[in-house]
Amino acid sequence: MKKIIAIIMMMTLVLCLTACGGSENEGEAPSAAPESSASETAESPESSEDPAAGSQQNGADTLVVYFSATGTTKGVAEKIAKVEGADIYEIKAAQEYTDADLDWNDDSSRTTKEQNDPSARPEIGSDPVSLDGYSTIYIGYPIWWGEEPRIMDTFVESCDFDGKTMIPFCTSGGSGIGSSGDNLAENAESGTWLDGDRLDSGITEDELESWIEGLK
Repeated sequence: MKKIIAIIMMMTLVLCLTACGGSENEGEAPSAAPESSASETAESPESSEDPAAGSQQNGADTLVVYFSATGTTKGVAEKIAKVEGADIYEIKAAQEYTDADLDWNDDSSRTTKEQNDPSARPEIGSDPVSLDGYSTIYIGYPIWWGEEPRIMDTFVESCDFDGKTMIPFCTSGGSGIGSSGDNLAENAESGTWLDGDRLDSGITEDELESWIEGLK
């Protein structure tokens, strides 16, 4: 009799342990769901933080606007945005500039024709940007034929810079900023425009900080 009771107790114990083990394994399944949800959540802010949509990415009151046909001005603009903790917005041409378009030795190239025509206004292809909430705007571009690309005139004429401090900067193979900043200010007809400067593509963050401090 004792042997039978012992056998029954052992069988009961085995059944209990088996049931417990099964419930622990089931508990692992839901843990995969939060991981998937978390990864989706981490990706979603990218679209909401698109500066072209007009929203401020990080509550900054400074915006860096730039046009860059070859990537040189883009690199400097990104450095300024990092130093200033600023948002950034790229002006893109509706019709992208090709190498042939940028050939300054060709009198019939697209850019030669545009730069020789002060009234030329190339179309912008990037979505409009809202300037609400920004008090300081850096505006960068390459120097073409001694002046700002005409697409920059398209941009400033389409915006209202009232109450905003505008800081132009340019990149070039050697030419200074010249009258390009004054041209933009004249075409914008709004905003407080500071004297701009040519910034080297290899400028360091320390050098940028010194330049920015000198603007104050």
